Amino acid sequence: LHAALRELSTVEQQGRVTEVLATLVKAVGISARVGDLCELRTRHNGTLRAEVIGFRGSTAILTPFGDMKGLSNDTEVVPLRRAFTVPTGSALLGRVLDGFGQPVDGRGPLADVRREPVDADPPPALTRQPVTRICETRVRAIDALLTVGQGQRVALVAPVGAGKTTLMGMLGRGAQAEVNVIALVGERGREVRDFVSSVLGPEGLQRSVVVVATADRPAVE
Repeated sequence: LHAALRELSTVEQQGRVTEVLATLVKAVGISARVGDLCELRTRHNGTLRAEVIGFRGSTAILTPFGDMKGLSNDTEVVPLRRAFTVPTGSALLGRVLDGFGQPVDGRGPLADVRREPVDADPPPALTRQPVTRICETRVRAIDALLTVGQGQRVALVAPVGAGKTTLMGMLGRGAQAEVNVIALVGERGREVRDFVSSVLGPEGLQRSVVVVATADRPAVE
């Protein structure tokens, strides 16, 4: 309890943006740690989240989670004193989320989820299960000639238009896994809807979590 109260602040601290350079924002007047979230509050464009990535003297360097249009030297910077987290749990099955864990499928907010930090330590090497069991994909060319195991990492490399996304949809529908987490990073916007509705289909979507960050989204996402 003493440790928790020591980290608690009952006063909202506000700083100011001093400089905006490309994808970085510099701010003064705040007390934060690397990895903490801040809110950038503008008078006309609402609120933008940002993450502290470093310091130069008393100046904090932040990376915003979105479009920086509208930021100025009047923008308030409010530290949230917590790290970036994403939702987890069975409520995510069948949902399509953006890179920050917010639903983008038009089905309303997420319910009954648990927040977990993005930056977490991996499990110790000696506690991981050995790769001894076959992972059945139901793609005959893979199961017969290129058999993969449960827990194995496999790279699928091919040029544009060779069918990587189609094969990923086949794996999402056929693989004997309780949950699929599918990340579409840098895809064209029109291809996302086609993948979810046609390639993956209702059968694959009902036991999948699809995370989408299209090519037009900020690089940090």
